[in-house]
Amino acid sequence: MRGGLAFCLLPSRALLPSFRLSFQPFISNRIQARPPAPPQRRRIASVSAMASAYKPEEARVPPALQIPTPPVTKFKIALCQLSVTADKERNIAHARRAIEEAAGKGAKLVLLPEIWNSPYSNDSFPVYAEDVAAGSDAAHSFAMLSEVASRLGITVVGGSIPERDGDRLYNTCFVFGADGKLKGKHRKIHLFDIDIPGKITFKESMTLTAGQHPTIVDTDVGRIGIGICYDIRFQELAMLYAARGAHLLCYPGAFNMTTGPLHWELLQRARAADNQLFVATCSPARDTGSSYIAWGHSTLVGPFGEVIATTEHEEAIIVEEIDYSLIDLRRSSLPLEKQRRGDLYQLVDVQRLSSH
Repeated sequence: MRGGLAFCLLPSRALLPSFRLSFQPFISNRIQARPPAPPQRRRIASVSAMASAYKPEEARVPPALQIPTPPVTKFKIALCQLSVTADKERNIAHARRAIEEAAGKGAKLVLLPEIWNSPYSNDSFPVYAEDVAAGSDAAHSFAMLSEVASRLGITVVGGSIPERDGDRLYNTCFVFGADGKLKGKHRKIHLFDIDIPGKITFKESMTLTAGQHPTIVDTDVGRIGIGICYDIRFQELAMLYAARGAHLLCYPGAFNMTTGPLHWELLQRARAADNQLFVATCSPARDTGSSYIAWGHSTLVGPFGEVIATTEHEEAIIVEEIDYSLIDLRRSSLPLEKQRRGDLYQLVDVQRLSSH
């Protein structure tokens, strides 16, 4: 099997019939009957036995990793909702200034939008695509992100840009550490192929190739799972990242005027609440003159599904604090990990399982 994950729904085992056994204990002059256990102790033993029977540790295959202690407990994240034009060099310079402004406001992690260096269209992807392997002269956007991350000493989740690799094009997010070195690369796994009659039709697969690997990156501000736009619709990917110990999920995305009002915030809050971690999204600003109109509304969501900060549709830079101690707080209040039914279902991380 290829790819990174699989979701298996397993049939329930047959349940044994319950019954009660009553008897009158024999008591002699020399043997005393053992007094019954206190009710509280019996309840604890019953709950423990029930949890064991449910096999929560088997709900993730391989077993979920323990969430690591992050390098920092609190830090500031910036979401840079940028306008995008047909002028690539202008877009690059504009993104650089936004990152610098965000760092000046204390951000240690900056997230950019999906396809921020190019118009979002199948006609534009081949024209604006960058061949990273060919060097900085052929990858101006990539080079800028590396340089500014190093110069400012911050982590940059570089939204996404069209990437060329041989005769294939990808929608790719590059993640740079505070030293300017590439920490990870995520190629959009789920391509945006939709047809809503009378509303919107778009097929990324006309020009783009789907990525083959989930991407999780250890950074100076914690363990981050990466998805791009349409990836957020697939809860299995977010569940897999949570099982790999992610603190934060970042989704650069460009939802449209049809699906944006209905699903954009809903999906972010669902991914955060289901997995009890932080979710950050970043959209391009809305341009009503463009062939593809983005919804905007870049957002940061906490591990209880609460919206911490959001924008409207214009250009904006959000700088907000993330406090990872909230993850432990929410997971102790709602101990979902200990309540899963491994006897009924399993999420299989195919990539990890293959490496084992």
